[in-house]
Amino acid sequence: MSDSSIQHLDLPPDLPVPADDGACDHLVGTLLPSITLPSTAAGAPVDVSSLSGLTIIFCYPRTGEPGVPVPKEWDLIPGARGCTPQACAFRDTSAELRGFGVQHIFGLSTQDTVYQTEAKERLHLPFEILSDAELKWVKGLNLPIFEWEGKPLVKRITLAVQDGKIIEKWYPVFPTNRNAYEVIEWLKGRQITK
Repeated sequence: MSDSSIQHLDLPPDLPVPADDGACDHLVGTLLPSITLPSTAAGAPVDVSSLSGLTIIFCYPRTGEPGVPVPKEWDLIPGARGCTPQACAFRDTSAELRGFGVQHIFGLSTQDTVYQTEAKERLHLPFEILSDAELKWVKGLNLPIFEWEGKPLVKRITLAVQDGKIIEKWYPVFPTNRNAYEVIEWLKGRQITK
């Protein structure tokens, strides 16, 4: 692994912690919009609202580019840094998540599918990444966004969806490399109450 690849996995200790601004308070109990998004499965479209069972979707701003250092300005945006560590944590826990009944795991960003496919292959992700480059899904759920270099990016949020309905959310997500483990703890709690 190159030094620049390692840089994308490490989280600096002094990152600003994102505050809960209430921008996602409306989500639990919401039905997903029926919007088909291209995926890294050879561009095969996916309508997450039509999937049965439990689905975990982690939305993130963007993955880093191989060979390109993370800009210092990026680290100043609360919650922006950590897309690759978050994706790798979901990769590393995907079997455990499935063992707790998760049928589908997706990453989602506003990057295009070509870029996402490179990241999926480079990071050896065992799940697909969905592209919402046109912001249809993000706007359909009224998810928070921010701009970076003139491009709108979704703020980091993770959703648990049961049969097309959002049943839990994690927002803000910090630190990003712990998010998959937070989902596992929630899944364990669900099993206890069943």
